Amino acid sequence: MTPMRGRFAALLLLLASTALAHAGPDRRAVYGSDPAQRLDIYLPARPQGAPVLVMVHGGAWMFGRPDAANVVDAKVAHWVRERGFVFVSVGYRLVPAVDVRTQARDVARALAEVQRLAPAWGADPGRLVLMGHSAGAHLVALLSADPALATAEGARRWRATVVLDSAALDTEDLMQRPHLRFYDRAFGADPALWHAVSPTARLVPDSLPMLLVCASERRDDSCAQSSRFADRVKAAGGEADVLVQPLSHSQINALLGEGSAYTAAVDRFIDARLAGR
Repeated sequence: MTPMRGRFAALLLLLASTALAHAGPDRRAVYGSDPAQRLDIYLPARPQGAPVLVMVHGGAWMFGRPDAANVVDAKVAHWVRERGFVFVSVGYRLVPAVDVRTQARDVARALAEVQRLAPAWGADPGRLVLMGHSAGAHLVALLSADPALATAEGARRWRATVVLDSAALDTEDLMQRPHLRFYDRAFGADPALWHAVSPTARLVPDSLPMLLVCASERRDDSCAQSSRFADRVKAAGGEADVLVQPLSHSQINALLGEGSAYTAAVDRFIDARLAGR
């Protein structure tokens, strides 16, 4: 077995063995006709004008669930139970049923539905932060680099985005150098699609403020790519910070929300953007 194939097999094993969250959502909603197009909503005890954190799961664009423990548990414990946020975990259609461009539209439609429903949950749709991990990080970075992709689906601008360890921020470059095989399954062989779903290629001056978290223990160029992308965002007039963590790709997701300097740094970014700074 080649090293790349071995890493892909390990990724599939990790995804297949991921346990579901221990506590189910307080509410569920749908934003489309497909069963995958769903919202899992977690509410604090007495929400009143609560800020909203919207999470998009990873899974190589082909796998994953919005109710997986590593997606939900620590984040709900911290942001919902401790800090009084409304937390929404987004389900979306997966490759090969749809392509990555359609997945981005799903996330944009989910965001629009969260903004529409938020007042009924005791939440403030004007105080919303978007977050995603891995493939989900790529999707939220894409929408944040070119917010017109989201507004075309009915979403309004949100406050900021937290990008948790994506190595697909420059999809065109990624697909033209040696890469893991699952990227071929996600992005195919069409350079036009690579361009259409590349946060770097789609970047516009009015991009959303972004915090790019990267895992220093990851073997590919996640941190280097995050730094290059942040430099491009700032050169275009936008806001982007890079937060390097001595963690693995999976730990970047699963440990966020636990008491740590990492969680505190993400809190500082979120709080500053919610306060308008």
